[in-house]
Amino acid sequence: MNEDGTEEVDDPSGHRERLRTRLLQGPDALLDHELVEFLLTLTIPRIDTKPMARRFIKEFGGIGPLLSADGETLKRAGLSERAACAIKIAEAAALRLLKSEVLDRPILSSWQALLDYLRADMAHRSVERVRVLHLNGKNYLIRDELISEGSIDQAAIHVREVIRRALDLGSASLILVHNHPSGDPSPSRQDIELTREIVLAGKPFGITVHDHIIIGASGHSSLRSQGLI
Repeated sequence: MNEDGTEEVDDPSGHRERLRTRLLQGPDALLDHELVEFLLTLTIPRIDTKPMARRFIKEFGGIGPLLSADGETLKRAGLSERAACAIKIAEAAALRLLKSEVLDRPILSSWQALLDYLRADMAHRSVERVRVLHLNGKNYLIRDELISEGSIDQAAIHVREVIRRALDLGSASLILVHNHPSGDPSPSRQDIELTREIVLAGKPFGITVHDHIIIGASGHSSLRSQGLI
């Protein structure tokens, strides 16, 4: 009996061997539940993990929400600590890969890569996160900072703190980002008003706000593209 309460089994059908072979053919060779199944086999070596993988994807609502869940949530759902760590390693590796696409190049000319990174990191979070991307005069990313993490529907942003931090870092411009755990990325009136306050506060110091991006499970919104700033 394993720590997950499941019985140990061998693999006489060669199913895991076939998974390994397909995985090495490329990242699209396995379905979502097969990727999770294979992750679980690395920490639960002698049981059939396919039913577990299907169950966790169903419970969390997809592979994105599963990978984005925090460790304690994963353990409460029935994963061992080792299995939860495997899930978080997969998430961390994916985010590092996506973030590498926006480093050492002008952000404004790598916009889609930036959106891909932000969506992967924030679209499925269960609480609201606010981050500020600080750019230099050539629009290269100099700092990506999480400044607030709040309840399911609110996180605090303090205008003075945002501008003070930009001055400390010598930022020429900013991109504001936060997520809506509801899944709907439409900007609220508060989102719009707060963004305009930060725009006005930055002007005397020559600090430009390029955009405020709102991330949701159903997509993203750009206040700049909507003509709201």
